[in-house]
Amino acid sequence: MNKIKIILVCVAFVVVSFRYGTEARHFIGGINNKILETYLDIKNTVTQKIDEHISQTEEIKRLRAENQTLQKSAVLSIAFASKLNDLLKEHNIARYYPNVELVETIGYSNLNDYGKVWLRFNDFNQSKIYGLLQEGYATGIVVASDGHPQALLLSDPKSIFAVYVGESKMQGIMQGNRKEVLVKYLSQWLQPQIGDEVITSGLDGIFFEGIKVGVVSKVIEEESSKTVVITPYVTPHVPSYMHVIKQN
Repeated sequence: MNKIKIILVCVAFVVVSFRYGTEARHFIGGINNKILETYLDIKNTVTQKIDEHISQTEEIKRLRAENQTLQKSAVLSIAFASKLNDLLKEHNIARYYPNVELVETIGYSNLNDYGKVWLRFNDFNQSKIYGLLQEGYATGIVVASDGHPQALLLSDPKSIFAVYVGESKMQGIMQGNRKEVLVKYLSQWLQPQIGDEVITSGLDGIFFEGIKVGVVSKVIEEESSKTVVITPYVTPHVPSYMHVIKQN
């Protein structure tokens, strides 16, 4: 009797399997797909969070290293300023108080123009032109655009300031043309050379004298003057923060 019951149960199981097997597999398969999708979503979320944490950790390390470098530069600058003011005092000249402020970059003014950047700049004076520094090098100027502070980087045609070229301090005007950075209007009789260093002259009141800009990479003979192409010291990218010269 027990054998007959077992046989009947087996037959019933086979019949049910043939009849409802497809629906059962679809049902189970659907559950498996949901589980797999949930797993992948969780995995992607966890991976993203880990990547963000690693990125933030690396950024913190970079900023700490940069901060140490800036602190060293600040100490050296203070020491230099102290010696300079002692010298000025000996010659009855008023003390010198340069004023440099940290400003935050907001983003490019236009997505297809990498030469203009909006800044968050406290106490911005629309009537002034400011010198812009990145990593201690001249990287452009700051002007007013619709009442807001806008950085014009070296490649921008409206980023114009006075410079010296070479040890003999040949006077010229720095100006970009979107593709290259140029020093224009060098007198025809001057002899700029490839490798000459370009620094700010301070004659226009925008920068201090002596801030490094780049080196000459090409000399162009014009009809009535000479132009040189320079390779800037600053790499063409926009950091989170830069410095503005508020008082020269």
